[in-house]
Amino acid sequence: MTTKGRKDTFEEPRNFLITGGAGFIGSHLCELLLSRGHSVVALDDLSTGSTANIKALSNHQEFRLVEGSIVEESIVTPLVEEVDVVVHLAAAVGVRLIVEQPVQTLESNVLGTFQVLKAARIHGKKVLLASSSEVYGEGTRVPFSEDDRVVLGPTSRNRWAYAASKMLDEFLALAYCREFGTPVVVFRLFNTVGPRQTGEYGMVLPRFVAQALRSEDLTVHGDGTQTRSFCDVRDAVRAISGLAETAEAVGRVFNIGGTEEITILELAQRVTRQLASSSKPVLVPYSQVYGPDFDDMLRRQPDLSRIRATLGWEARISLEETIDALSESIRQSQQGRS
Repeated sequence: MTTKGRKDTFEEPRNFLITGGAGFIGSHLCELLLSRGHSVVALDDLSTGSTANIKALSNHQEFRLVEGSIVEESIVTPLVEEVDVVVHLAAAVGVRLIVEQPVQTLESNVLGTFQVLKAARIHGKKVLLASSSEVYGEGTRVPFSEDDRVVLGPTSRNRWAYAASKMLDEFLALAYCREFGTPVVVFRLFNTVGPRQTGEYGMVLPRFVAQALRSEDLTVHGDGTQTRSFCDVRDAVRAISGLAETAEAVGRVFNIGGTEEITILELAQRVTRQLASSSKPVLVPYSQVYGPDFDDMLRRQPDLSRIRATLGWEARISLEETIDALSESIRQSQQGRS
């Protein structure tokens, strides 16, 4: 089935609720939807999001920020009632937070998703649920397809709490769709990167770029042979928007990611070369960063057949362009703090 150039299934303005709307991905999605004539409410507790991400939207008449938690029913339910579509992005962010605060990870992810789905069922609203490539766990079949079986590490290791919570989120969402008819779409993000992202919570590319700009060693965790496939956030939000506007996506799971697989050591070398930095990659054992018994995925590459067939979507922005945009974003952020 060829769907390139497909028109959106709705063209009239819609009302969107973006949970985590002041976050890295959420802020880009807010901008895209507003540019297409929709109205947007962003719900964010600002624990990892920032008002700086949405500063340019503060005077937009079709945008509103609500500061609050997704686990609070009294906040979530009325907001869901007033919109047409919910994009549920809010979640615990980053490997470091997951390892250090597993209770917060589990509570925020699972309870927040439950509140969103319950409100959507009551009011008959569509939900797009953000999941993660983490759900593929220790799988070795690469590239990962949406219907692959998954293998997670032991429950004694906090590393897998996030993957388990996002799997439960997916089970909940698809159960609401099957049992109650709630229109739900699940999308799994693979290493989304780009402007406004920070390395504060363990994200590798912004950490490398910031270190290179400061002429510091680039800290590569492990032996650097683990691979990832990066996708620019501006491509990712196009995919999310497309899924929101496509009836064929309801009740299904979609990978969103890039196609180039690169080792983390090669990524560090590419960053220093592109930014003409004198920095050098330095290998740091996982145990030194995250403590003993830390597990990592050796490879993470998506099979994009399903989203190509449904939307005709392809990532357009190269890793080189992303590195340039991210470096400019980090420079501006540093200037703003000086």
